[in-house]
Amino acid sequence: MKPGPRVITVANQKGGVGKTTTAINLATALAAIGERVLIVDIDPQGNASTGLGVDRQDRSVSSYDVLTGAAGVIAASVPTAVPGLWIVPSTLDLLGIEMEIAAAGDRVLRLRKALQKPAEGEFTYVLIDCPPSLNLLTLNAMAAADSVLVPLQCEFFALEGLSQLLATVDQVRRTINPRLTIQGIVLTMYDRRNNLAHQVVEDVRAHMGDTVYETVIPRNVRISEAPSHGKPALLYDLKCAGSQAYLQLASEVIRRERNLKAA
Repeated sequence: MKPGPRVITVANQKGGVGKTTTAINLATALAAIGERVLIVDIDPQGNASTGLGVDRQDRSVSSYDVLTGAAGVIAASVPTAVPGLWIVPSTLDLLGIEMEIAAAGDRVLRLRKALQKPAEGEFTYVLIDCPPSLNLLTLNAMAAADSVLVPLQCEFFALEGLSQLLATVDQVRRTINPRLTIQGIVLTMYDRRNNLAHQVVEDVRAHMGDTVYETVIPRNVRISEAPSHGKPALLYDLKCAGSQAYLQLASEVIRRERNLKAA
């Protein structure tokens, strides 16, 4: 029997930190080196779906249907322009999901159960793109995941809120999902011309140590432009600094995963 996929939740309750950009481009980089990757978009805004070129009219089956049990993960998966990369798209229907499943006994386990059903070996990695909040959708993602990857913007308030997110991860580990770990913290939107950005990097590394990835994602115009073309940055401009950084990040993610298996 082939092992199931490694499930990584990309989460931060702060908006605008590069969470969706990281999910899209890390998934693309993993697919580029031969992994079979699925993104599950559970952010009602659906930015990951839009950023991978999935039109609204092509989202007749979505993550909402997966969470309500109306459809399975495979039925909801849409192929992207990236070979080896699929996405379960999101729709605005997710805005009402909390009220719909609030009374259900398995309300935080819906996504975990859904991800257990795809054929073994169908995917090697599943990345879950979360909304910018610690709500029922994010809890579903953490309950389903092996690890959490945290994008952190290189700005003055970078560490503010991180303790709350880490506390939530710890609570999920103790109550719902004992295997959950912090995969790593990736510093995003780094501007090397900004002295404050240098200070933030030093502060985060001092507080979080080896949890922080060596790779730092730079602030990059091409990364910002790519979603408007419905493409990940790696397809839009492979040679730009942002794309190269995400390729390095993918290598680092895989290295950490191998170390975990060897431990």
